[in-house]
Amino acid sequence: MQRVLSFEQTPALTVPLRFFLTAPLFAVAAAAILLWYGPEALATRWSPAALALTHLLTLGFLASAMSGALLQILSVVAGINIPRPQTTAAVIHACLTAGAAALALGFLLGLVPLFQIAVPLLLSAFGILLFVCAYGLWRAPGRSDMITAIRFALAALAIAVVLGASAASLFAWQLPVPLQRVVRLHVAWGLLGWVGLLIIGVAYQVVPMFQVTPVYPQSVTRWLSRVLFASLGIWSVIATLSEGRHTLLNALSSELLYGGFAVFGVTTLYLLWHRKRPKPDPTTLFWRTSLLSLLTCMALWIVGELLPQFALSRAFPFLLGILFIVGFAYSVINGMLYKIVPFLVWYHLQNQLTGGCTKAPNVKQILPDGVAESQFRAHVAALLLLVASAIWPEYLTHVAAIAFGISSCWLGFNLMTTARIYRRFLTRAAATPTPA
Repeated sequence: MQRVLSFEQTPALTVPLRFFLTAPLFAVAAAAILLWYGPEALATRWSPAALALTHLLTLGFLASAMSGALLQILSVVAGINIPRPQTTAAVIHACLTAGAAALALGFLLGLVPLFQIAVPLLLSAFGILLFVCAYGLWRAPGRSDMITAIRFALAALAIAVVLGASAASLFAWQLPVPLQRVVRLHVAWGLLGWVGLLIIGVAYQVVPMFQVTPVYPQSVTRWLSRVLFASLGIWSVIATLSEGRHTLLNALSSELLYGGFAVFGVTTLYLLWHRKRPKPDPTTLFWRTSLLSLLTCMALWIVGELLPQFALSRAFPFLLGILFIVGFAYSVINGMLYKIVPFLVWYHLQNQLTGGCTKAPNVKQILPDGVAESQFRAHVAALLLLVASAIWPEYLTHVAAIAFGISSCWLGFNLMTTARIYRRFLTRAAATPTPA
């Protein structure tokens, strides 16, 4: 069941927009690193370049866009008043942006001071975000399935942040940390928990609303986030206690995890297939790409469980990472930005131009579908090349990096264009005399 939106609670446009506009810059930086280092970046998941570009994508792009979306969605959907929203958003954004850049440079250059700068900045960013969201959510009226999923996602983020800070402390202050075990848990809670659960929770609202589909089955919305969070917790405990050995309970929790994500993928594809508008818009195409990538990632995970030698290959972790981070998470965020940003620009212009001679443009004029569709094709080409480069890095890494850089630049340009339209109409309205 969808919640009623309370647009009177919406924060100023600058609150989410600052996150949305800078997110593509980190994706461009990741593409530049991949282009510069070439096949060396994909030689091992532990290479400095691989670690740097991974965190540019997960912190710089995904976390930035998701933080902006959270501050917007919680105000509108849950009716939460963010305390001093513009100041809060500015501090979170500054700490997250600087922290992600410092961490990536720390991995690339191997400089201890950069890790010592990055850790407190990122802890501050996520600490403030978690406090603001948790304070509002636990006081929010009602317990909808979407809010429950977001609460689980925030709990997963808290765990991922603690684990990530512990791992980074080894580089920053040489603290004794069981690095591989901590990193394994950090990746699971960060990607499957924080990213996965937040996308699932937000999908309960935005897929029926923006894609004009039937609502999700109650059996899915009620149980999926709970099962995934519990399975991730069981998997983490067993993986820690068994020290990497495969056990029956470990295998069962793994099956529940990839089974749960597969249920989400299949259910959402089914809903999109039965949407009331037969012609897919650009965001529909991004959603389909995202869900197919997720299902492919889960299938690959199962193959890795069945064929341990394949799971130990150089390409396996890169294939999983590319499919989940770029294929699933990046695709869906890219697509949703094309719905959220033009809508917010239109909404704020409508409110601010009321009573004047200047009329606000409609959403399609702010960002035409043809523009988004062109960037979608570039994104799919980049995704396919990235997947292929994980298998044949010596031949395709540079081409994949260029394609991903072009797609990310294109996304950033399109979002900046919407921001310029907003400013241009406000400037025009200010220069136009109000009729007596």
